[in-house]
Amino acid sequence: MKVTITQDIDSGTKVEIHCHEVTGETERLQRYINRFDEKITGSSEGQTYNIEISAILYIESVDKKTFLYTQGNVFLTDKRLYELESILDEKTFFRCSKSVIVNLEKIKSLRPEVTRNIRATLENGEIIVISRRYAAALKKLIGLEG
Repeated sequence: MKVTITQDIDSGTKVEIHCHEVTGETERLQRYINRFDEKITGSSEGQTYNIEISAILYIESVDKKTFLYTQGNVFLTDKRLYELESILDEKTFFRCSKSVIVNLEKIKSLRPEVTRNIRATLENGEIIVISRRYAAALKKLIGLEG
């Protein structure tokens, strides 16, 4: 893949993808670019915020409420887990249990447990458990299993 940047002071930012044929990879690149500056609305202490997707460590559903966790904050969002799953990049955000979606880019380390679950330590030190039901899909996604 060849990437070039051309500066043009007369226009805004524009991205073009030139390819011989449209593949899954080029479609994924297009989705990524389209979502590049997308934000998710969340609230905390009575105030509403636009949270950058890249700032989210993980998303959790508890008692029919969905929470977005960032480095030092927790935000309540009105979106359901399945709605967020459909708008997030499937190579970056991974459904790791029935109630949690984790940002794979925020995982610092993985550790298998005897229960066949996987313990993921995030950048902020929090630990997320990847249930054994989702462990094989995670290993395949990150290239630990063929």
